[in-house]
Amino acid sequence: MTIHQNLIAGEWIGADGVENINPSNTGDVVGTYARASVEDTKAAIAAAKAAFPAWSRSGILERHAILRKAADEILARKDELGRLLSREEGKTLAEGIGETVRAGQIFDFFAGECLRLAGEVLPSVRPNMSVEVPREPLGVIGLITPWNFPIAIPAWKIAPALCYGNTVVFKPAELVPGCSWAIVDILVRAGLPKGVLNLVMGKGSVVGQTMLDSPDVNAITFTGSTGTGKRVAVASVEHNRKYQLEMGGKNPFVVLDDADLDVAVEAAVNSAFFSTGQRCTASSRVIVTEGIHDRFVAAVGERLKSVVVDDALKAGTHIGPVVDET
Repeated sequence: MTIHQNLIAGEWIGADGVENINPSNTGDVVGTYARASVEDTKAAIAAAKAAFPAWSRSGILERHAILRKAADEILARKDELGRLLSREEGKTLAEGIGETVRAGQIFDFFAGECLRLAGEVLPSVRPNMSVEVPREPLGVIGLITPWNFPIAIPAWKIAPALCYGNTVVFKPAELVPGCSWAIVDILVRAGLPKGVLNLVMGKGSVVGQTMLDSPDVNAITFTGSTGTGKRVAVASVEHNRKYQLEMGGKNPFVVLDDADLDVAVEAAVNSAFFSTGQRCTASSRVIVTEGIHDRFVAAVGERLKSVVVDDALKAGTHIGPVVDET
């Protein structure tokens, strides 16, 4: 049995793992992925801290080359990685491939941004003087990503962090380690120096909490539940660290009397059921004005009769399964 290991200080480590199960077919094991301990997580944070001085002073062309190489490989492997995404998360194959392309584009964009690093030079009120405002990396960035976008959200957290000279401790959602492991593997082979990016897969109560408790994590970016986000904020205030939260939503979809009925129905159905409704931007309630209400409800009912719920990998499936039994 091959175990996909954690990456700490440039070394793949971890002997015990947990099976990653395909929610479309619970008899299909996507792979076995290591679980990091408190000690592993502390070692990853220490490795990122040790790697920061050199990486923060690295040349912009070096960063550009690494991110660009990663982007090229992700895009070249979009069908393979998209299938992996759909197997472990349950999105339709078309969505899985589309999200993978988006991840590649994110790395490509930030590869370009590496070459555009800039600050500001302003005139001073004092004669023959100027004021220079440089932009500097923060340090060790903790990344905690969700299960509903297993490759795009890691990409849009990892790519800018590395682009601007930060080092990273990355904890993906426990349910979907496969895409995250693949991205880290790609970046390592693209030439990323040891310790710059550290992967610690495992439980939020173990890995995530250790990251929150560490004074050596200079910033945290979190996407997930509102309850956990509040804990991230409180812990970050304790350490006076920067933090960024992206949490759940309760999104109204409004249909007015003069709406194009066909457009409104298609948009409402896609908004509610795209990605099996498992995203913070999904519309969870519909507000419809009286003049169009009955026609809208009837049309939505008809549209839903044609929606196919099935295995995410099957051609013609519109809605895959929810991510797991719980």
